[in-house]
Amino acid sequence: MASAGRVASIDIYRGMVMFLMLAEVLQLPKLRQVFNEDNAIGRIAEWIRFHTSHVAWAGCSLHDLIQPSFSFLVGTAMAYSLASRIARGDSRWQLFRHAVLRSVILVFLGIFLRSLGKPSTNFTFDDTLTQIGLGYWCLFLISLLSTRWVLLALAAILIGTWGIFVLYPAPSPDFPYSQVGVPDSWNEYYREGFAVHFNKNANAAWAFDRWWMNLFPREKPFEYSGGGYATLSFIPTLGTMVLGLLAGRLLQSPNPFARKNLVFACTGAGLMVAAWLLDWTSVCPIVKRIWTPAWTLWSGGICLLWLGVLHWIADQRGFQRWAFPLIVIGANSIVAYVLSWTLEKPTHDALLRHFGGWIRTFSESIQSILGAGQEQVPMIQELLLGGCTLTVFWLILYWLYTKKVFVRI
Repeated sequence: MASAGRVASIDIYRGMVMFLMLAEVLQLPKLRQVFNEDNAIGRIAEWIRFHTSHVAWAGCSLHDLIQPSFSFLVGTAMAYSLASRIARGDSRWQLFRHAVLRSVILVFLGIFLRSLGKPSTNFTFDDTLTQIGLGYWCLFLISLLSTRWVLLALAAILIGTWGIFVLYPAPSPDFPYSQVGVPDSWNEYYREGFAVHFNKNANAAWAFDRWWMNLFPREKPFEYSGGGYATLSFIPTLGTMVLGLLAGRLLQSPNPFARKNLVFACTGAGLMVAAWLLDWTSVCPIVKRIWTPAWTLWSGGICLLWLGVLHWIADQRGFQRWAFPLIVIGANSIVAYVLSWTLEKPTHDALLRHFGGWIRTFSESIQSILGAGQEQVPMIQELLLGGCTLTVFWLILYWLYTKKVFVRI
């Protein structure tokens, strides 16, 4: 059950998102290497591989929805945090200072975690925490507005982002993509229409980063991001957080449950249809890596649908026990995030050191049952080690939950 004063649906959703992120230790995409035949099991393994990996450029997998969901829930939490602090008597100046401080902490924490294992500070601004941090203070200012003005701000963010991309000169047909990390054999870039403005490492956000990223100390000049990610994605990411803010206001409203359910369903579906039309007409493709406005609408629509379903199940119907493991994770999401960056390898190595023999024996037993080749044993062993690591992380979070320790920034 959710702790007193907490909204179960938000904790469950946050826990689900963080579980998907923590579950990276399971290395589920490797299942496709074990079950590589073209049969039912092989197709299931391929489906799992797709949805536990990021798409190459355009499109969407389940794994791609982790970051937008996390950002969306930051906005949802803002609605509750703002109401709580105002009721406590905090002035707007105090609230603004807190928002700016949180922004700074998130940016520096993101850079710190991204620098682990690097020879020097890795100044990067495209990961989840830094993207949220860059826009959080602005989210606070928007949260002070009426809903009508919040909607206008959202429209300005999305239209403005689209304008930045389409006003930047489109790459010519002979643009040297191979010089910016895009192989000639890559089939994901666009060749005509407005969509060419959103090609990997040939767009406005890429051009901005070639200036911005080189303002910071680097081992060598920044030329492009291997994944095509960009700092300016924080602007449309702010749009995702604003959608979360609106969802939080809807949850807080005195409207009947039936009306809330209708708004969640219709708005979520409507945003997805709008995004699909923008992508289909090539006006704006659905690309997560540069967080196109169409991606903001598509992922935001899914977030609204997920939160709406969880609100109906957990808050309205009271069915929460099934989600207790997720609530435990969601109640300390920032701890879960840091755990995934700092303790994955030490935990993995400790488990292998102390229980490696048992894990290998169990892996060989599974290999025998599945009829897999002997060469698959190490891969099965990695899957088991990942499961044990995930269990250790959950037990740490469970201990914090039982002690009612909830870490916040």
